[in-house]
Amino acid sequence: MVVKRVDDLPDKIGVYILKDEKGNILYIGKSISLRKRVRSYFQPTDNPKIKTMKKHIDHIEYILTDTEREALILESNLIKRYKPPYNIHLKDDKRYPYLKITNEEYPRITITRRITSDGAYLGPLTSTFAAKKMIKFLKSLFKIRDCKRMDGPCLNNQMGLCYSPCTGNISRDEYMQMIRRVELFFQGQYKDILEELEEEMENAASNLEFEKAATIRDQIISLKEVMGKEHTIFTKGIEKDIITGRFDNKAIIMILHIKDGKIIGKDDFTMDNTNKENPERILSAFIQQYYSTPHQIPEEIITEHDIDQRGLLEEWLSNLKGVKVKIRKPTGRSDLKLLKAAVKGIQTLSKEKVENHKILAELKRQLKLPNHPKRIEGYDISNIGGEAPVGAMVTFIDGKPAKGLYRRYKIRARGPDDYAMIREIIKRRYSNDGTKADLIIVDGGRGQLNLTLRVLESLNVKIPVIGIAKRDEKIYTASSMNPIKLPKDSKVLHLIQHVRDEAHRFAIEYHRKLRNKNFKASQLDKIKGIGPKRKISLLRRFKGMEAIKSASIEELSQVDGINRKLAEKIHKHFHKPQGGHN
Repeated sequence: MVVKRVDDLPDKIGVYILKDEKGNILYIGKSISLRKRVRSYFQPTDNPKIKTMKKHIDHIEYILTDTEREALILESNLIKRYKPPYNIHLKDDKRYPYLKITNEEYPRITITRRITSDGAYLGPLTSTFAAKKMIKFLKSLFKIRDCKRMDGPCLNNQMGLCYSPCTGNISRDEYMQMIRRVELFFQGQYKDILEELEEEMENAASNLEFEKAATIRDQIISLKEVMGKEHTIFTKGIEKDIITGRFDNKAIIMILHIKDGKIIGKDDFTMDNTNKENPERILSAFIQQYYSTPHQIPEEIITEHDIDQRGLLEEWLSNLKGVKVKIRKPTGRSDLKLLKAAVKGIQTLSKEKVENHKILAELKRQLKLPNHPKRIEGYDISNIGGEAPVGAMVTFIDGKPAKGLYRRYKIRARGPDDYAMIREIIKRRYSNDGTKADLIIVDGGRGQLNLTLRVLESLNVKIPVIGIAKRDEKIYTASSMNPIKLPKDSKVLHLIQHVRDEAHRFAIEYHRKLRNKNFKASQLDKIKGIGPKRKISLLRRFKGMEAIKSASIEELSQVDGINRKLAEKIHKHFHKPQGGHN
């Protein structure tokens, strides 16, 4: 509904949307009385943000809800979607890895850093390594498929690592039961899964389905091992989040994640539009926006300030988690000690942010950049004689690496042509609309700089670009024919070098990974006499290529289907002299 006058708003629960004459959203809020809340904006005030916003309000939209909790959820979703200029905003430049359950007939589990509407998400996890470790375990325990195309039984099925829905070995209902158990496992609901599996095993045994019963038995054993390892952690104490902040024009919020009385992780965020806002309101907005994305909700949230709408937020969080969640101020020595650590951390963080801002401001001045270089992207390529060519992009936000925004590219251009490779990755990065960098750094001199500028110009993209040569560390810009030579102790130079070196490291790491992957995938296939069955037997026995490569002839000959002569051939293949690489 749309109204022009405040008096036309209903005295009911809902969400209000303030708009200007062009229909642009200025502010989104909620209230148990829409009329009273919106009327308060037109009362005399010293708040400069409200004074400015009032001048632009043309009309008001509203949406009624049945409960205040429904209004809170709707308000949170609308703020995330539209990011109104006068709302307090949580700025999260980090992207953590999540496990994604794909929205397919037979879902897969993948790792992603992008939250979209085409699947379910579990997480976040602390690192890509932790995500890979978790996904490997979940796939082995629940035998979820990982193939992109269901085009027949694969090696995973033959090794007993997949139920193989592509062959009809499992119905969709049975498969979706496995997916549900994955979600329960991630929530720590081990006992529920265990009860289901034990009942399923007994039914399979009663029906003389002994192979199925044996598979479920192995799942039960693996699950009990996990429960044994986790028992001490889950029984010693509840999970807590400690939240504190520094409240200036842009508030800095720090959150410590506590488990078993120990700090297991921390995050920091910036909140925009917080000038003249009190800490209680800022922290309330932070809690609402932070926990509305897929973050683990603790049983207790501890803050040094009172929180606006504490009861409503507790009700909302408790409903999301499924158990009671409490928001409170610190009590006791343990809480105070953790809060002290958080306050100390945010003081250090504030100093770092101030120092980084000074360096970026100096970078802008020395390079004559049109905008403050909040987002810097660095590019590099890696290949050996054209083999496994790759490109890499790293992103720095506010002078710090934002690894969730890094990107890798498999180069499609043929031949060892560095210029063609750079042209390709820049074009692929900026062919589609997306967040643009304030500065691009390429590894190289005048040639790489001019090439990058031409590619951007062809795409009608205007972004400042610099090149930095490794040999003499001179900086090349489009605005000067002469390169810039900064002092060796210059913090601006150190930042540029950091971006350049990080792009180089990331590109080399990906190149080596692809080369190793290609090598491992092809080695057994190159040995005459090793077909699919013997390949599976070897992999089952030795659990991987590294163990096969280091196995003795005697160990190899003990594998089913591998005689002495073939064992010698395998051993010789992996121990013949190898040519070196530059």
